[in-house]
Amino acid sequence: MASSYTQIHMHLVFIVQNRGCVIKKSWKDRLYGYITGIVQANGHKLLAINGMPDHIHVLIGMRPKQSVSDLVQDIKGGSSKWINEEKLVMGRFAWQEGYGAFSYCRSHLETVIRYIKNQEDHHRKRTFIEEYTALLRDYDVPYDDQYLFHPVDYLAEDT
Repeated sequence: MASSYTQIHMHLVFIVQNRGCVIKKSWKDRLYGYITGIVQANGHKLLAINGMPDHIHVLIGMRPKQSVSDLVQDIKGGSSKWINEEKLVMGRFAWQEGYGAFSYCRSHLETVIRYIKNQEDHHRKRTFIEEYTALLRDYDVPYDDQYLFHPVDYLAEDT
């Protein structure tokens, strides 16, 4: 019997609606755990997760049974519902429409994992816009500046 063999590593980036800095240190680990559960329930392996008050990075070992867009929809929809049910933010929480998805070969995983784990240090030197446009340029993804996001101040984050 023939089998299918794959090795798909996907780096996902998505942001809070209107770039709101609402992901607080006091509950972000619970959020990351919840997202990990969504990824695993869909048959994938979460390799790294971290972010800032307004955005998140997720590195996943993907199984080919699900499209990237369906997985992102499950992550964003499920985590939004959970955040709202737990009443972790004032008002209604939602993720911004759209996302970034970038693939990596196995030999680059340690670098990407380190990059994701060090988001706080990384953003002391580089804004989200600089980070995101660099990823788009590095992957030759065409984009229109008018659809990119405006800078925010990370100093609003709690402890």
